[in-house]
Amino acid sequence: MSAQPSILSIRQGVSAICSEGVVACPTEAVWGLSCDPFSELAVAQLLNLKRRPEGKGLILVAAQMSQLQWLLQGLPAAQRARLELSWPGPTTWLIPHNGRVPTWIHGDHDTVAVRVSRHPVIAALCQVWGGALVSSSANPAGAQPAGQSFQVRRYFGDRIDYLVPGAVGGAARPSIIKHLASDEVVRS
Repeated sequence: MSAQPSILSIRQGVSAICSEGVVACPTEAVWGLSCDPFSELAVAQLLNLKRRPEGKGLILVAAQMSQLQWLLQGLPAAQRARLELSWPGPTTWLIPHNGRVPTWIHGDHDTVAVRVSRHPVIAALCQVWGGALVSSSANPAGAQPAGQSFQVRRYFGDRIDYLVPGAVGGAARPSIIKHLASDEVVRS
């Protein structure tokens, strides 16, 4: 796992997010793009950078489970326990959104993808931001996800608002995605 990020770099990243910007930051396996999930402008910018259709939906990442409580309300105890056992960690769960997130986040789905990360940079961003952020791999559609910051710069140049320094974690690949209700693996 990479070293703790500087508070200055985290504050600069959060400042860019507060201004409806898109930031690049390291995550467990690859570099990601993050923004305010409730800013339609920021999410549209992120989707445009990636050339990703809105209908596919996006992942919300948090620093701790409590930052997702507003989405977890009403889940059966067994499902909440499954989340608690897997987080923080590399599992992204598809949970019912129950109309609690904007269409530009859930896309064409009745679920939303959520994860609690243990990576120090994205977790610090979420902590200082005060809630969940969008997290999507830093690459245009069809291209390999960026494993290094120079690849992020090559893909996006100055079209991102801030690049939070750091290194990706030791995971070999992006998070596994599973349906919470069925435990079915959607992406391994």
